[in-house]
Amino acid sequence: MAADKQANLFKHIAGKGSLKQDIYTITFDIFQNFKEEVKKMVDSYSLAIEKKTISNRVPFEYQDKGDFEFEIKFGGDVLLFFMHTNIFEVPRQHEVMNTPYIKKDKERSYCGMIQVFNFLADSFKYGRENDAGYMIGRILVNKENHYFIEGKKEIGMIYHNFEKSLLDKIAIKQIIESAIEYTLNFDLLIPPYDKISLVSVEAINKAWQGSLMQTGKRVGFKFQSDEKEVKGHFNKK
Repeated sequence: MAADKQANLFKHIAGKGSLKQDIYTITFDIFQNFKEEVKKMVDSYSLAIEKKTISNRVPFEYQDKGDFEFEIKFGGDVLLFFMHTNIFEVPRQHEVMNTPYIKKDKERSYCGMIQVFNFLADSFKYGRENDAGYMIGRILVNKENHYFIEGKKEIGMIYHNFEKSLLDKIAIKQIIESAIEYTLNFDLLIPPYDKISLVSVEAINKAWQGSLMQTGKRVGFKFQSDEKEVKGHFNKK
């Protein structure tokens, strides 16, 4: 009996480990496809500048920051894309867990994760370490290369069905474009007067470092439209 129990344990170790390694490989390959699609977009932007169909005053740049991170910079914004190196299981209370797709095979609920953050370009340029960034979306992909998105406005409104949606190059391009579109529409707002009317001597002395006021697109403000998250479309029939 003890030998059987150990054999089952070994099978569990090998099975769960292999599943997570497979999902990691799929997610990693997808992340490289994200990079390639962004490079194509940057090349197209440069071509448009050469043809003088758009102004050359606003750069649109890509920077590879390693296997698990890259950034897109345009205007005053930076989009950071991160691939998490761990594999996650969708929480039991999440609505996707009630779908037939998951109930038929619980392993489909294990996902790799790609996160998208929006920061102000000046936050990095001037070393403003207290500035705030925002996660505008995250992409969850499983062992079958099926995906769903949780996110804000444009990026979260991409219609997708976890059971049917494949994270191919067409979907990747749409996600990138939607993230950029959301960022362009997510404007920097003046913070409330009362939040910065009282300033310490220390803050004034450090003002040249950009630390006088924490800067973010919604610092001190709350908007229902910004707080609303879209978690996808799941068929529960």
